[in-house]
Amino acid sequence: MENKNNENNDSCAPKCLMVGGQAVIEGVMMRGNGMVATAVRDADGHITVNANESKSISDRYPILKKPLLRGVVALFESLVLGLRSLSYSAQMTGEEDDQLSDKELAGTMAVALVLAVVLFVAIPTGAAKLFHTVTENPVVLNFIEGLLRLAIFLGYLFAISRMHDIYRVFQFHGAEHKTIHAYEHGGPLTVENVQRFSRFHPRCGTAFLLIVMIVSIFVFAFLGWPDIITRILSRVLLLPVVAGISYEIIRIAGTSKNSIVHLATLPGLWLQRLTTNEPGTEMVETAIASLAAVLPERERERMGIKTLPANVTITSDDEASSADKNKTTNENSETSAIPEVQ
Repeated sequence: MENKNNENNDSCAPKCLMVGGQAVIEGVMMRGNGMVATAVRDADGHITVNANESKSISDRYPILKKPLLRGVVALFESLVLGLRSLSYSAQMTGEEDDQLSDKELAGTMAVALVLAVVLFVAIPTGAAKLFHTVTENPVVLNFIEGLLRLAIFLGYLFAISRMHDIYRVFQFHGAEHKTIHAYEHGGPLTVENVQRFSRFHPRCGTAFLLIVMIVSIFVFAFLGWPDIITRILSRVLLLPVVAGISYEIIRIAGTSKNSIVHLATLPGLWLQRLTTNEPGTEMVETAIASLAAVLPERERERMGIKTLPANVTITSDDEASSADKNKTTNENSETSAIPEVQ
């Protein structure tokens, strides 16, 4: 879930752009260089890449690039772009008829937020009250709540990792990580070279969420133990603070060579054994196509990509809108040419 801005990543050799992404249905979304691309592979092996400009609100308001604030922006923008990419992939694979409108997207995010609050806030803080018979210390009770939240999170990941339909999505997740690793190590972006790299990445969204769970334990520990409604509201209101701190930690983890920092990232890497699987050749090809679509020409050439394979087609929302408009115009013209039956 890393912010994919046009920045240099200190782990690159040589210097490269900061990129990130996520797995979608039968594909991979990549973001970087002011672009976002979603590549989806069909049953015949053809890869369609939808590539569009992605301007961050922080470009308009530079203050949002400051530490802590940039993490909140990154989280929100990642959620929006992630849902849009999932909707696009669902449409391309036939699971949805149309992509989500802005109104539907907002509704989906609202429902997801409510469910997250119930699962990761209301349930653990409510369950922690059962430990009143053991201790009345608010710090201890908040710590227990945090442990319960972490246990629910780990149980949730374990449960979905066992689902058959999710297994393939997690293979594309592994392909995304391997492809970014290959790029950050100087390429080339070939299937053979990409497959050499680990499917675990320190800037993964899974690692970020784990850090959020751990940071929240310490942030919430000293809030006292008021009534349950106040506890839930305080957790929700402080979520941006937790996200901002967690983002800075994972940002450091993604570039630091410090051995202590590396040890701190190990739990996040271990957790990715649940959320990533070894990808097949076709999945790596899809991830490479997605990344190539967001890289500038000079970077593609440096990665050994001079032309895209014949089975890859790149489109954009502007082209789709023009096609729909032309289709509507043609249909209207044809309709007007048919004489009315008297």
